[in-house]
Amino acid sequence: MAEAADFPGTSPSPASRWLRRTAALLVGTPLLAGLLQAPAGTVAHATVPSTKAEAAQSRVKADATGSRTVDVSLDSLTPTAPGEGDTLTVSGTVTNNGKQTVTGAQVGLRVGSPLNSRSEIDNAAKRTGFQPGADGTEVGGKYVEKIARLAPGVRQDFSISVPVKALSLGVGGVYQLGVSLTGQSAAQPYPQVLGIERTFLPWQPDATDTKTKTTYLWPLTTATHLTAKTGSDDQQTPVFKNDDLADELAPGGRLEQLLSLGSRLNVTWVIDPDLLASVEAMTKSYRIDNPDGKTTRAGRQQTVANQWLNDLQAAVKDKKIVALPFADPDLASLAHTGKAVGGSLGHLKEATDAGYKAVTTILQVKPSTDFAWPAEGAIDPSIVDVATSAGAHTVITRSDSLRETNGLQYSPTAARPIGGGTTAVVTDARLSTAFQGDMSEAENSTLAVQEFLAQSLMINLQDPDKGRSIVVAPQRMPTASQAQTMEKALSSLADGKWSQPQDLAAAAKAKPDPQATTRVPSAAAYPAALRKQELPRKAFENIQATQNSLNRFQVILTEKDRVVTPFGRAIDREMATSWRGHSAEGQAYRDSVWAYLKDLTRQVSLIQRSDAKLSGRSATIPVSVQNNLVQGVDHLVLRLSSRNPTRLKIGDGQFEEKPIKIAGGHSQSVKFTTTANANGPVPVYAQLYTEDGEPYGNAVRFEVNVTEVTLTVMLVIAGGLLLLVLAGFRMYTQRKRAARKRAQEGPDEGPDQGADEGPDNGPEGESGGEPGTDDPEHPSDPTPDTAPESTDPSDTGERVDR
Repeated sequence: MAEAADFPGTSPSPASRWLRRTAALLVGTPLLAGLLQAPAGTVAHATVPSTKAEAAQSRVKADATGSRTVDVSLDSLTPTAPGEGDTLTVSGTVTNNGKQTVTGAQVGLRVGSPLNSRSEIDNAAKRTGFQPGADGTEVGGKYVEKIARLAPGVRQDFSISVPVKALSLGVGGVYQLGVSLTGQSAAQPYPQVLGIERTFLPWQPDATDTKTKTTYLWPLTTATHLTAKTGSDDQQTPVFKNDDLADELAPGGRLEQLLSLGSRLNVTWVIDPDLLASVEAMTKSYRIDNPDGKTTRAGRQQTVANQWLNDLQAAVKDKKIVALPFADPDLASLAHTGKAVGGSLGHLKEATDAGYKAVTTILQVKPSTDFAWPAEGAIDPSIVDVATSAGAHTVITRSDSLRETNGLQYSPTAARPIGGGTTAVVTDARLSTAFQGDMSEAENSTLAVQEFLAQSLMINLQDPDKGRSIVVAPQRMPTASQAQTMEKALSSLADGKWSQPQDLAAAAKAKPDPQATTRVPSAAAYPAALRKQELPRKAFENIQATQNSLNRFQVILTEKDRVVTPFGRAIDREMATSWRGHSAEGQAYRDSVWAYLKDLTRQVSLIQRSDAKLSGRSATIPVSVQNNLVQGVDHLVLRLSSRNPTRLKIGDGQFEEKPIKIAGGHSQSVKFTTTANANGPVPVYAQLYTEDGEPYGNAVRFEVNVTEVTLTVMLVIAGGLLLLVLAGFRMYTQRKRAARKRAQEGPDEGPDQGADEGPDNGPEGESGGEPGTDDPEHPSDPTPDTAPESTDPSDTGERVDR
């Protein structure tokens, strides 16, 4: 954006003019020689992702001579924004990257003239070599640290303390502060600057009349940790991909640091409800997927999760909270590729509602869901449309996306209307990206803090009489070291000399600057690098396929919430912004959700059966259905169909249907009446359907072989029966004859009579059957459900182990 060249209504102080004249007089041949060997570089501090050490090594390889011979590292500067009575302490290290020993060296501070614009701050941060005049004169005197000898490759610490009064600072403003090493070597036997590091000193001894209202977003988000799986117990024990979330919550972890540091600051909390749901799940019994993906182990970090959640509840009490949609869906991906897939946009509204409910329930506060935050604050018309489709009226964008085009000489207020009743909150790009990169390096952190404060003060000085509202939105998932650096910078603003805190809701309602840009950039202006990170169309097709399968599955369930809720939230996670830069992991997660859902749907299925043989014109055919879920299923229909109804009828025609209702862990056998009209095999298909006519699962095919009873067989059976009758008649007559003979012989034969009675009873007993035996079950009687084979809960999921 355009900026003023000078501060309106100010002029250089006498001290400043004296410093400039003195610098010009001291510039001699040795310094000029150093200048000729040290062209300006282009590496910017604190805004590049590479570390200071990497940048220094790169410069050494290129040219470790002149004012780049020694690497000066500025690791600490206190206070960050000094007052008149303070003592400034600067410490760090110097490392000889040259090939010769440096002798007669000293480390000193250099104060340059006040900078006049934000662009001048940018340019000063990018310079690497020493520039006489621009880098000011050395404070000198007793405020230096002497180093008699610095051998090649050797590093030495330094620390310099100087009263602020000795710096001869003039009017309030942003001053360039240099830390330089002056010395000589055998190749260059005269004193010269062999290394320098620059930073900025925000100098505002008295509070400004008008202060900038600063809103700082403090994001609590994380990557996806929960899977779609839950235990088969009543509590539906959640299953995590790993225990990485516990590491983030533990003391010193990323999320623990964000919480503990943020609780000290006046910031606006921006929370992903999925994080809250995941931490709450970890406070109870939970399990972790093993590497094989089939078994789980118990998680043991309940104490850490409980402590973090309790601390968060205390930190946000009576504070303004912004709730992102559940799992922080990628709005740009939805706009550019997702909305072309039917049903995708509907997930955003569901995620918004689920997010509000999660924050309200877990934190016992009512969050705002009126803010949409696209990745990196980059917008175009389609992103704005999608972002507001779920009820949000405010879009958080960034000044490098919604650029100023009206020639403003200052940074305007963040809020502005962009049409359709939508407000854009334009965050400041310089301040928002100030803490990216590796802040674990002490020098990177120190330089980032000083540049942040310098830019903040310069915004106020651009037009001291114009009150403005500025919003800062840092990276979505700051590291622990980045959070520590952010806290240090914001703590330095807390004295309120030129800035005062403001929450995001108030910033969004601030009076817009009438000259600020309100035109949303076109789709062609969307950054190509960000577009490459978006979810592809295939991802949304996978998501919708999962949703469609879930819709069909839930129709048959008697306890829908056990499946719909965990899978619904898993589908939200499939669209998370955190998958940017991790496309392979995102696809693997989507595949795992789909595979697990298909595994559950297969737990309700037809049992394969063998071919059947029918001996007669009519008979019943049993078909069995197995339910391996822990809950019952209903609203299913089993259809048995004949492929040749002229030969074999099912019921009264081609097919017959029977309703199915099975308790969890049971099976049921259903019998169908058949009528045969001809001999031979007939293909028969069994298929489950939902009540709305959608096929469920795979069909089972088998053959029914009809065998008709013939006349020859009947004659054979009749002949056999006739022989039995004749044999029985012959035995009867023989016994009668024997009885008459014994009667004629008289009672003398009495003892032998009992022996003849046994054989008379034998044949009669065999033909009578066993007393007390029930009649066999009729083939058409209903078969009772089977009991579950195992009553123990399964390892994970809704299915029953067998």
